[in-house]
Amino acid sequence: MHQEVSLIATVAVSFVCAAILGYLADRVRLPPLVGYLFAGIVMGPLTPGFVANAELASQLAEMGVILLMFGVGLHFSTADLLAVRGIAVPGAIARIVVVTLLGIGLASWWGWNLGAGIVLGLSLSVASTVVLLKALEERNLLNSASGRVAVGWLIVEDLATVLALVLLPAVAELLGGHATAGGLAHNAGLPLPLTIALTLVKVGAFAVMAIFLGPKIVPWLLTLVARTGSRELFTLTVLAIALGIAFGSAKVFGVSFALGAFFAGVVMSESNLSHRAAADSLPLQNAFSVLFFVSVGMLFDPSILVRQPMAVISALALIVVGKTIVSFLIVVMLRYPIGMALTVSGGLAQIGEFSFILASLGVSLGLLPSDGQDIILASAIISITLNPLVCLGAEALHTHVHTRWPVLSNRFGRRRHEALGRELEKIRAINEAREHKHQLEMEELIETFPLFAKVDEDSQEELLLLFRPKSALPGERVVRKGDRGDGMYFLSSGAVEVQLPGEPIRLEPGAFFGEMALLSGGRRTADVVAVDFCQFFVLERRDFNMFTAKHPVLRQAVSEMARERTEMNVMRQKRDQPSSVDS
Repeated sequence: MHQEVSLIATVAVSFVCAAILGYLADRVRLPPLVGYLFAGIVMGPLTPGFVANAELASQLAEMGVILLMFGVGLHFSTADLLAVRGIAVPGAIARIVVVTLLGIGLASWWGWNLGAGIVLGLSLSVASTVVLLKALEERNLLNSASGRVAVGWLIVEDLATVLALVLLPAVAELLGGHATAGGLAHNAGLPLPLTIALTLVKVGAFAVMAIFLGPKIVPWLLTLVARTGSRELFTLTVLAIALGIAFGSAKVFGVSFALGAFFAGVVMSESNLSHRAAADSLPLQNAFSVLFFVSVGMLFDPSILVRQPMAVISALALIVVGKTIVSFLIVVMLRYPIGMALTVSGGLAQIGEFSFILASLGVSLGLLPSDGQDIILASAIISITLNPLVCLGAEALHTHVHTRWPVLSNRFGRRRHEALGRELEKIRAINEAREHKHQLEMEELIETFPLFAKVDEDSQEELLLLFRPKSALPGERVVRKGDRGDGMYFLSSGAVEVQLPGEPIRLEPGAFFGEMALLSGGRRTADVVAVDFCQFFVLERRDFNMFTAKHPVLRQAVSEMARERTEMNVMRQKRDQPSSVDS
């Protein structure tokens, strides 16, 4: 195949195979992720038929990792994590430590060294965000206390994994591997403690810059671009920020693309436009995430199931049985209810995307043998496939315990569960109040200016961004006769007078003025003076033309009202020869 179409072929066949197998996986009540992995296996060099360009696929997968981490950061909720910190932080850390130690023991049994054991243990200790969220959504548990704990637990695991991705290159040579050229830990000749310290200093410097400078620059930039009204430019800016911070952080600070993308998402989440940024970037995140899973499947050697069946079974047992038991015991030891322990342990009894990232890094650093990556991939595919059954089993066991020992089920951990419920309820109330406030702003806008009811809700949101707030003191001249029309003024509070010969015209809240100069391209025909303290929303000339061009129904309504004002002016001229009513 010609090189110039290799990229097209790889992407096209990847999407087609992933769509077909993802749909089939969903039909048998499995996460589509399983289908994406099988699509990669079908396209891989170790199976007959079409063989995709593995090098191109790996680069596309790197994009998938960047956008995946960006999505994790974008949905990172500090408030939710703080609410469940009492169980999520110690629980996630304890489970990572215990499962990593078990992984080291398992690797030692297989004859692997310490470095391979650490990578194996870390890969088996973290769960898949995609699989967990799907499992909680299907059981309507996402907003429950148990669901919030599981998600918070997963966030802590993700953060710990990000730290592991940063530190592994720094300690690779000590563990029997090799540091990557140009990687974070490439500091030849430096002692290990100094190398790790330098690594953490670089990461800390980047984190401080991102946390303190990012919230000042990124929201301002997003608002600036959003005011252009261009949807594609806004989406492009979101992706440019994500990829730009990821690439720049890797070049300047030496941190990984994944960590840079994660902080880009965290910074962007502080903006009022974070929901829109998430919605606009989601299709591309999903597309490249699919390519990531497909590329992972291409690396998988199915013969591992025949060559080392006991290794796959033992790793799978550690994921499904070992992690479930460890998670259950940790939650119970922290004095939380048995039902919560079963929900959390069942939902986290699988591995996914971060396991693949860790395994790939381990192989590239020379820490993990290629068979180890195949074992992890096989265990991931099977554990994800079995996870719905594990969740059903946990639910059935909870029902059995509740029926057989109702006192134990209802009273154990009740106090802590109620305290957690109250804290989560406060956060939910704050979020609902913020949403309600925004909804009231929208309703107040429509109530004050019924004209805007002619456009949809997204367009009303866009108007709020386009409006320039302005105020005027009593007696202040808002508009001067003879000036060029700079914008359309919407009066939200106070009153103004249009200074016409004879009797001035008083305008109250809900009125607007300045539209005739914009529509005609002429000059202002009258002064407008504030009667008392006034507040306006100003739609500038460029924004007015751009917005009304996209919404002709609104332009038609404004033109109709301008025509009525013109007719009224003519009638006034016939009566007492005033000038124009409109400014």
